[in-house]
Amino acid sequence: MTKDKKILILDIDGTLVNSRKEITPLTLSYLHEIQEKGHIVALASGRPYPGMKGYAEQLGLDKMGGYAVSFNGARIISCRDGSAVYEKTMPNHYLKDIYNYATEHGIGMVTYKDDMVVTGTRIDDYMEYEARLNYMPLKHIDNFCEEVDFDMVKCLLTAEPEYAAQCEKELYNMLSPELNVFRSEPYFIEITMQGVDKAESIDHLLKILDIPRENSICCGDGFNDLTMVKYAGIGVAMENAQQIVKDNADYITASCDDDGIVQVIKEFIL
Repeated sequence: MTKDKKILILDIDGTLVNSRKEITPLTLSYLHEIQEKGHIVALASGRPYPGMKGYAEQLGLDKMGGYAVSFNGARIISCRDGSAVYEKTMPNHYLKDIYNYATEHGIGMVTYKDDMVVTGTRIDDYMEYEARLNYMPLKHIDNFCEEVDFDMVKCLLTAEPEYAAQCEKELYNMLSPELNVFRSEPYFIEITMQGVDKAESIDHLLKILDIPRENSICCGDGFNDLTMVKYAGIGVAMENAQQIVKDNADYITASCDDDGIVQVIKEFIL
């Protein structure tokens, strides 16, 4: 490993992509350039890997040996061959309690099997949005608790925002401290294993790659990016970031609609 080798870790929505969910040609050209110079690019998102794969391929991570930190850090994928180099899953014995809560309270619940979003509850608009956003088919399973016989990377519960706030508190009281319970959107309640976050996974990735923490640059905009922005050698907040992310960043760059990532690359890598 050379001492000047950097790793640039990018959130996707509101960071890498603009408001139209596109990587601009200028940002794309700079990300290709730094990889050709031997630096590493990784994506870090709450999305499952199928929802990240198209962007990863655009960036050439499959050819250049980049990584995808998916499910908010619960799984790290090597884009070169699609293999998982790290994962932290929830033991399957939690499934029944979460599913029973969802059915008793009339809210939606999905988890992820292979490249599908699967549910045992009534399909709602929020589930369909999650599946569409991540380019994954949504499948209803009648015998849900029998078919989901594996340890899960994440469960996602769906409800109208006001009701979701109430359910989030009840689920937190029911499942913590063993599991993480938080809302990633007003209508999404996410459940993962305790300790799953972007910073913890990035720490594992840096150890695998033998890259010192001070050579890491993490860029984000949302609440779930806060841990990695605080962890990084250089933590970057987008101009469009939540205020708490800006408050904890070493550097504030331009917005996702003004090629903020290009500014970071010029300032800290090239």
